[in-house]
Amino acid sequence: MSWGTELWDQFDNLEKHTQWGIDVLEKYIKFVKERTEIELSYAKQLRNLSKKYQPKKNSKEEEEYRYTSTRAFLATLNEMNDYAGQHEVISENMTSLITGELTRYVQELKQERKSHFHDGRKAQQHIETCWKQLEASKRRFERDCKEADRAQQYFEKMDADINVTKADVEKARQQAQLRHQMAEDSKAEYSSTLQKFNSEQHDHYYTHIPNIFQKIQEMEERRIVRIGESMKTFAEVDRQVIPIIGKCLDEITKAAESIDHKNDSQLVIEAFKSGFEPPGDIDFEDFTQPMKRTVSESSLSNSRGDGKSEPKFGGKSKGKLWPFIKKNKIIETLLGTKSPKQQKEPLSHRFNEFMTSKPKIHCFRSLKRGQTQSLYIHKELMKRTLGTPTCAVEAREYVLSLKLGAGPEDFSNLPPEQRRKKLQQKVDELNKDIQKEMDQRDALTKMKDVYIKNPQMGDAASVDHRLAELGQNIEKLRLEVQKFEGWLAEVEGRLPMRTEQARRQSGLYEAQNTSAVNSCAQDRESSPDGSYTEEQSQETEMKVPATDFDDEFDDEEPLPTIGTCKALYTFEGQNEGTISVAEGEMLYVIEEDKGDGWTRIRRNEDEEGYVPTSYVEVYLDKNAKDVYKSLQKISE
Repeated sequence: MSWGTELWDQFDNLEKHTQWGIDVLEKYIKFVKERTEIELSYAKQLRNLSKKYQPKKNSKEEEEYRYTSTRAFLATLNEMNDYAGQHEVISENMTSLITGELTRYVQELKQERKSHFHDGRKAQQHIETCWKQLEASKRRFERDCKEADRAQQYFEKMDADINVTKADVEKARQQAQLRHQMAEDSKAEYSSTLQKFNSEQHDHYYTHIPNIFQKIQEMEERRIVRIGESMKTFAEVDRQVIPIIGKCLDEITKAAESIDHKNDSQLVIEAFKSGFEPPGDIDFEDFTQPMKRTVSESSLSNSRGDGKSEPKFGGKSKGKLWPFIKKNKIIETLLGTKSPKQQKEPLSHRFNEFMTSKPKIHCFRSLKRGQTQSLYIHKELMKRTLGTPTCAVEAREYVLSLKLGAGPEDFSNLPPEQRRKKLQQKVDELNKDIQKEMDQRDALTKMKDVYIKNPQMGDAASVDHRLAELGQNIEKLRLEVQKFEGWLAEVEGRLPMRTEQARRQSGLYEAQNTSAVNSCAQDRESSPDGSYTEEQSQETEMKVPATDFDDEFDDEEPLPTIGTCKALYTFEGQNEGTISVAEGEMLYVIEEDKGDGWTRIRRNEDEEGYVPTSYVEVYLDKNAKDVYKSLQKISE
């Protein structure tokens, strides 16, 4: 099956068909290009969607991601981001493997097609020229034959006429012979031209055109094969990312399965638990007997001798109760008492007294022993309201903070349990800041030692100012930690016994602050009004001694290994403190890079030193690393 033999007379149709094939290829290229644009647009929209619902930094949304359900949602957003990345990979691969390749192939195909059809037209023009020459020779032969016949007839006429002279007859005879000779010459030329044309025509239809059409056929078949391969690539590009997309979907499923409703419920308790005791039973008020309530028994303001009667619920005092109407749950926690056996007044009087009175701790300290009745009234009122005098002040500040939206530095406006969590969080943040500052100081100290041993690398005195600043910052942060740990010890001493899981994870902190907690508790018990002031807290603070920075180059005891490493390049350790390594050598890591670009490694018990971090590939052991950091914190 060959186009040269089967389609020898379909030159124009083949030209149209091959142009249609190129148009189909260009249409497919356009289709793939639009598909890549759709993939890019889809990936962009997915990324924007994931970014839109990501938690904003330093916002309230970050606190919401403590719950397993919100963490699963965050994992879904991250996986959708990776999912979008796979669609970008599809777009990139289709652009490079299909669109780009086919575009170049179309240009080559157009050039090849143009060349083949140019040769075909040239062959057609040649055979047409030969045909024209044959026709001209044929017409000339025909004309000469007709003229020779006319000349012969004229001669015969002249020869038969007796009136014509012999000279005229001879002239007619010569003319007839000349015409016959010309006809013979034209016949010979026509015969030669005909043979030549037949030969050219045979070569044209059996050699030249078949060869040209065969090349066109091969070109068209290559185009068909190429578009088929592109379609396979189109499917393969999608198939390559299916495992990764499936993994993303598996991670989303895994995140959904990790949701723990019990854990989320416990987190709600930890987030909103106030630490107050629930209210006791309300005593029955017997209105069958007349009750004579003195102002001094029901109003805290009467202790000042102002002689004003107890405020009623009508008028302006009624407007002061709106926070309790909207925050009834808060009031339920604010009405707890330590012992249900204590004498209590009606709930309405308790609300009114709590909002209209303005108790202050220092006013209790200013009372003398002679003012026994007034002091008793103040203490009994707050006991009936919230159980303990100190909790009453905290509860009042807590309600005010809800209305004002601000609080003091020691979080005394919060309930005990929430205050403890905030203080613990603040202590942890300060400890992290201290660790960062110490890491910077560590790196600068190493740099200074290198400068001292190699003055050409830099001036050692240039880092002294920064080291002094870091020392001052560390000292300030440690003072802040001591201040907040004192407040934390105060709160933990006043809270009821908590479970081990809710206690602080650091056993070292518990050991160091036991005496502070006990002294804080004893001071509150010995205080005449049960209060606790910042002056007492500062007296019982534990002073954590600041140890001097140990030089990392002169460790007396060998450091434990925290992982292994493989040398990527050969390094010649010529300076003091460095070690030479060979490419591909496996060594132990005893100290990771702290930002200065050097990693401390060990070959054996006697050989250890620093190498550039970029020269090795580090494999850290997570457990060993955690132990090493814990030992560092203890030593600090």
